[in-house]
Amino acid sequence: MAETLEEINRASPVPYYQQLFEVLERRLSVGLIAKGEKLPSENELGAQFGLARATVRQALQLLESHGLVQRVANRGVFAADGPAERGWMIQGPQGFLENAVGHQNRSVTTEVLRAGETVLPDLAARSLDVPDGSTGFELIRVRSLDGTPALYSINHSPPAVAPVVAAAADVLSGNASLSDLLAGAGYVLGGAQRTVYAVAPGAEIASILGVSKSAPVLRIRSVSWTSAGERYDVYETWVRSDVIPLEINVSTVDLSPKTP
Repeated sequence: MAETLEEINRASPVPYYQQLFEVLERRLSVGLIAKGEKLPSENELGAQFGLARATVRQALQLLESHGLVQRVANRGVFAADGPAERGWMIQGPQGFLENAVGHQNRSVTTEVLRAGETVLPDLAARSLDVPDGSTGFELIRVRSLDGTPALYSINHSPPAVAPVVAAAADVLSGNASLSDLLAGAGYVLGGAQRTVYAVAPGAEIASILGVSKSAPVLRIRSVSWTSAGERYDVYETWVRSDVIPLEINVSTVDLSPKTP
């Protein structure tokens, strides 16, 4: 297996096991770990990344649960022979684009329906902790996965963040990630609240997503904030889970970023 310079970010709010999972997943997806090849042992990975064996084991179990690796008794863990599809890991820091392209090598296209300054809706203003009637930025997009409409989203940015989004030509043309833009501007995810509903999308959104207006889709409402508590993004998204399922990882082991 070829070595890389990837490291665990000790300052990140993302648990260490999740970071290691993503590093190994990237290596698998690009062929740095070949199909059928044996992965380093738990002790070897622990030494390479400076992690406890329990943390490494959790990352390997997550890879196994996704069908990316297979554990063979008394022999070790091996890269699976075929690719395994993943959903959008909703509780993670990545957006839909980074997940689909970075981890699945899927083709994602984005159509921007509206981008510009707007008086923030009352709910968005309250979620962003700014006064009612504040002017922010609205970004409405349709994202397609391998040519099939997958989600319709509306993002609202508060007044302090609006100029960052307004100046991002690549994001406004649908060619770059809003999540990456915000992180690069210093708005790194420290936490978020995301609520999922099963709803009928209504005629307009149904037409955009290519489903009947009575077909159930998943509506996600989210507000994100930095580690300092500054709220910088609120979105509402309607997701076709038949195209991109949502994924939630649950662990009974406390593997917080403070435990090496």
